[in-house]
Amino acid sequence: MMNRSPQTNNTHCPMAVDADIDRMVKEEIEVHDEPVLSQDVQVSVKQEWECNQCAQGFPSNSRLIRHQMTHTGKVSYHCAKAFSRKGNITVHQRTHSGQKSFQCNQCDKDFSANSHLIRHQRTHTGEKPFQCNHCDKAFSQNSHLISHQWTHTGERPFQCNQCYKAFSQNSHLKSHQLTHTGEKPFQCNQCDKTFSQNGYLIRHQRTHTGEKPFQCNQCDKDFSQNGDLIRHQLTHTGEKPFQCNQCDKTFSQNRFLKVHQRIHTGEKPFQCNQCDKAFSQNGDLIRHQRTHTGEKPFQCNQCDKAFSQKGNLIVHKSIHTW
Repeated sequence: MMNRSPQTNNTHCPMAVDADIDRMVKEEIEVHDEPVLSQDVQVSVKQEWECNQCAQGFPSNSRLIRHQMTHTGKVSYHCAKAFSRKGNITVHQRTHSGQKSFQCNQCDKDFSANSHLIRHQRTHTGEKPFQCNHCDKAFSQNSHLISHQWTHTGERPFQCNQCYKAFSQNSHLKSHQLTHTGEKPFQCNQCDKTFSQNGYLIRHQRTHTGEKPFQCNQCDKDFSQNGDLIRHQLTHTGEKPFQCNQCDKTFSQNRFLKVHQRIHTGEKPFQCNQCDKAFSQNGDLIRHQRTHTGEKPFQCNQCDKAFSQKGNLIVHKSIHTW
């Protein structure tokens, strides 16, 4: 009978099965391409690598190194991540060591990878090399371009595992998931308010600083939020992009459309907590509640009379002009 040479099938390679650990060990990667012998042949393999602490033998240096960690307590990896390229492992391991070898020459920030430095430097140069092929928008990072392109395709690959809502960006999904947990990790350092998203915190902090970074290019008005600026600009253009699907009325803002649609639906979501009356608008509820509290916030500047509603004050002021 012909003597068959040992099989060199790597299908059941223990390193491949336990890749999450072994790929993080440099020596394991270097010997990974060596064929693994079948079980009946492995028993005769010479144990050339001996542990100097317990004299146990191993068929390879990489196995010896892994064994010696049982004596030293040293862990050969920090997480379960695996990589197809050795260079990627080297970059990733810096996240565990804290090593940051790449420094920005325009500010003091340091980075663990050169690619991270390059992305950061675009914040100084304003460079946006990644351009959308559907519109004129350009981005400083490719990941931002990819997320943007989903607004054209309608793709929403990130899905919530609790309510199945889908999002075009992973950051939007993470923010949404906080609505299930109730977690508000972003706290204002000037008051006790907390927020589920950093963006909400930044907007809130402008109430303390008075900052209004969004300026209208047609007049001198400034705004603390970009949404307020966009709504204001419609007063210049006269544009009313929000149309009621039950009548011909159009509105400059979506919130005005929603209020209007309650005329058709009869919805009254704002209910008084002191009586059974309900209202379609929050402003109507506030005015109604003054009938219970007796509050009269609108005071005439020419006499001592005060009113619960602004309209009544305007009517009253006309008696002073006669």
